[in-house]
Amino acid sequence: MNLSKTIKNIRASCNNYIDPNLLAFIIDDDNYMGTNNILEVEGYGINDDDSYEERLLKISKSENIFLPFGMMTFMPIINECDIFSTQDYNLKLSQEEFDLYHDKEEKLFGILIKKDSNEYAIGKTDVCSCSIDASFEKLEKTDSEFYKTIEKIVKEKIID
Repeated sequence: MNLSKTIKNIRASCNNYIDPNLLAFIIDDDNYMGTNNILEVEGYGINDDDSYEERLLKISKSENIFLPFGMMTFMPIINECDIFSTQDYNLKLSQEEFDLYHDKEEKLFGILIKKDSNEYAIGKTDVCSCSIDASFEKLEKTDSEFYKTIEKIVKEKIID
C-alpha cells in the first residue's frame, strides 16, 4: 500500500462522512482512540509547513493510525445497516450478521494501519474520540454481504 497516495485518495472524497482535516485518528496500542486533529499534533519531526499527508506519514512511524472510509448506522427490529461512504448502501442483514456486527450508535469504519508498517486491519471506531472508552474494534471477517461490502469499499480506496 502506498500510504501517501491512499491518504490523498481518501481525503479527496471523504466529505460525506468526515472533515478532511480531521480524517485520521491516532490509536494507542490498547486500541483506544487518541486525537484526530493531525494539524495540531506536535513532535514526530513535524514542521509547520508539512502537508497533512506529510504530517500523518511522520506520525505513522511511531503511532497506529485509523483511516475512516465511511460511517455505518444499524437499525434494530428491521436488521438493516446504512453505510455512508463515497457511495451509499442499504443492507438487509440476517439475524446472525446483525448480532455479530451491530452497534447502538453510529460508527466509522476503515483501516487501522499498524505503526511503521503497511499492515492494516479492517474495523470500526466511535465517531469521535471524546469518550474515555472510545476505541478501535477489528471486524470479524466473514463471507457475509455486510463484510464483503465493507471490504469492497476499503479495497477501492487503497492505492498500491
